Amino acid sequence: MEKYLDESLSVEERAEALTDAMTTEEQASQLRYDAPAVERLGIPAYNWWNEGLHGLARSGLATVFPQAIGLGAMFDTERVQKVAEVTSTEARAKYNSYTKFGDRDIYKGLTLWAPNINIFRDPRWGRGHETYGEDPFLTSENGKAYVRGLQGIDGKDKNTKRLRTAACAKHFAVHSGPESIRHEFDAKADAKDMEETYLPAFEALVKDGVESVMGAYNRVNGEGACASDFLMNKLREWGFDGYFVSDCWAIRDFHEHHGLTKTPVESAALALSKGCDVNCGCTYVNLLAALDEGLITKEQIRTACVHLMRTRIRLGMFDKSTEYDSIPYTAVSCDEHKAVSLDCAERTMVLLKNNGILPLDEKKIKTLAVIGPNADSRIALEGNYNGTADEYITFLAGIRERFDGRVIFAEGCHLYKKSVSGLALPGDRYAEALAAADVSDAVILCVGLDSTIEGEEGDTGNEFSSGDKNDLRLPDSQRILVEKILASGKPVIMVCAAGSAINTESEPDALIHAWYPGSEGGRALAKILFGDVSPSGKLPVTFYESTDKLPDFTDYSMKNRTYRYAENNVLFPFGYGLTYSKVECTALEYKDGTATITVKNTGNRDTEDVLQLYIKDTSENAVPNVSLCGFRRIKLSAGETGVFEIKIPERAFTAVDKDGNRKIFGKEFTLYGGTHQPDELSTSLSGSACQAIKVSLQI
Repeated sequence: MEKYLDESLSVEERAEALTDAMTTEEQASQLRYDAPAVERLGIPAYNWWNEGLHGLARSGLATVFPQAIGLGAMFDTERVQKVAEVTSTEARAKYNSYTKFGDRDIYKGLTLWAPNINIFRDPRWGRGHETYGEDPFLTSENGKAYVRGLQGIDGKDKNTKRLRTAACAKHFAVHSGPESIRHEFDAKADAKDMEETYLPAFEALVKDGVESVMGAYNRVNGEGACASDFLMNKLREWGFDGYFVSDCWAIRDFHEHHGLTKTPVESAALALSKGCDVNCGCTYVNLLAALDEGLITKEQIRTACVHLMRTRIRLGMFDKSTEYDSIPYTAVSCDEHKAVSLDCAERTMVLLKNNGILPLDEKKIKTLAVIGPNADSRIALEGNYNGTADEYITFLAGIRERFDGRVIFAEGCHLYKKSVSGLALPGDRYAEALAAADVSDAVILCVGLDSTIEGEEGDTGNEFSSGDKNDLRLPDSQRILVEKILASGKPVIMVCAAGSAINTESEPDALIHAWYPGSEGGRALAKILFGDVSPSGKLPVTFYESTDKLPDFTDYSMKNRTYRYAENNVLFPFGYGLTYSKVECTALEYKDGTATITVKNTGNRDTEDVLQLYIKDTSENAVPNVSLCGFRRIKLSAGETGVFEIKIPERAFTAVDKDGNRKIFGKEFTLYGGTHQPDELSTSLSGSACQAIKVSLQI
């Protein structure tokens, strides 16, 4: 038996044995994302590129969950982990079947390049909906949960237990637009912002055992993100023992756009020598040329190959059987998995306004108009990096399924063009929408964006900003529609599907931000509209009034960005979201790293809500505002009182100085507990106050 097949040896020993059985040429071939077979050693071809951001992506049928930003809005790590468990189970099921039929193509492997844990620092960024929001702590907690769900084990056990799939923390680091210049852009961030905002989530996931880290396209303070001494040293400092992958064709940018090198050979050499193990792209076909020119060594090729073989061994790819080999194809998009998608969708949607019209009274409403370009849109459910559901419950379909009365649909307008029909005059669907509203008792107005105009550069079809947004307004066609429908005088519930902050510039009777809620989104919306479920999502990002008061998009300083640094311009705060009931928080206490808070549901409806803890450090190095330091989703029946505990990490009491040093500087802190931030706007919008206590540390 070959040594690398001996399961009694350590993972590292097996990986070294397998690598050393290859020639240098064979080792170099394995550093491509589309690694060819090494038939003489029984190593099958393997494509490293697979996606699983919110369900298995780009490989046909799969359970489609709410987009990542919606998962962030749940403030619920247990459900985030469950989503990842389903995603990895379906990935295994497909891998088992695909390999049975000899298919080892792209999007069919076990290395899932998720989650995206970049910080959504600017609402204009088109890819922000792939993230968990703007807060490093919330991102870290959700990211760790997603990794555990994908990998199926505690990260510390990955040398003794097999991974179900291998997760990847991306995009390392300081990456959040603009999309149009990402291949040439140098993101400049000082030491304080790096340690305070951009790096914490990556540190948390690496220390928790994530198997892979992906670099970014941009430079970071002059260095290519996929060949950065600073970033690679951070990984070593944190004890990273997985594989590092470039973003796709990012290494080619070294010589074509960044000016870091002059040739593809030099780019390949730079990336490998700095620690990039596998190239998503084509530049590593030049590795042997780089070796011939003396730009890299055989040992550097060997080291990268060992890292990759180590991951494949952890996944059980060279073992006769694993505990995951029996997962059947019937697990894909099964009823149990779709139920998880619905469960999450019900908790992602954020109720931003409600004058009392919601939940709808079915005794009074006999006819509903469902209007808008996103009313019957499948794309508005999906987000990007998505799979294909076997059934899509659009907003219109969900309402029709749930409501016994008459439903009249009107598209109203194109998502962003002036007309729906090519030969028609501008505004060709407004009259139809007004006619529907005129004969209805209330209007469900479905507006927003979708992934064809909000997303990654190259994946979107808009003519605006390569997937980024120019501002926070609805497209012109929809603004006109909104104005006309609101002027009709009928009660209007606005539902906005978008992956980012939107200012609808209107005052509907109720406003729900639905994100991109997955294939069950319409069913979830209907349950919320008719009161079967109380909305309970919270904003994982700040909704601003306008981009005019924000810093320049290319400015990576955190000044006046996100709730921790915002000075003005806030429309709806981070952490805000209404329910159909009222909960009152009292008796906040803190002892030995644990906060205890008493909560009573004083309303007349059962509800879920999210307890949130914020800390204010008055030391000179602290962030200007408060910081989230704990959260917990709770469920209370009408009139019920509960006492809840939330652990607060010691890190919450630290601050970062201008040189990037993190430690405890202060002795006196204020701890706040409630269902939102302790700011005046959140208190005013929600009609409830936070509890506050002083916490003193003995240093």
